[in-house]
Amino acid sequence: MTRFGRIVTATITPFNIEGEVDYTVAEKLANHLVDRGSDGLVVCGTTGESPTLTWDEQFKLFQVIKDAVSGRAKVLAGTGSNSTHEAIEATQKAAELGVDGALLVVPYYNKPPQEGLYEHFKAIALPYPTCRSCFTTFQVAQARTCYLKQWPVWLSYLI
Repeated sequence: MTRFGRIVTATITPFNIEGEVDYTVAEKLANHLVDRGSDGLVVCGTTGESPTLTWDEQFKLFQVIKDAVSGRAKVLAGTGSNSTHEAIEATQKAAELGVDGALLVVPYYNKPPQEGLYEHFKAIALPYPTCRSCFTTFQVAQARTCYLKQWPVWLSYLI
């Protein structure tokens, strides 16, 4: 399993005055964080405004930040989606761009049972060995009916 480092920072996505992604500032921010000790960066996680970005904007951010910190820090790309098919495509594209890992989310509106969660992550992780590791984030709300009791077993199987 790929080690992502001791300090993995979730980056924000900077925007210019017109509301467009400012890729130059994103590159400067990535370098700033790595120069000050981050050895891994999460790009387009929920902290990085991923719900408000198009996939093309996200893919460009993955590439810009990967190029900026190449060899100095790992890059984890937020490729999760409520749609398994969309997450598969995004993870494949991120792997092709050379990111070091993917950050996936539990389908947050669908609320599948445990077997559905397992199948969701298996479908995303197994076809793309070039995406060397797969991390998942999930929020366990009181309304959530699914307890991820077998999560460590599933995660070790997928990675």
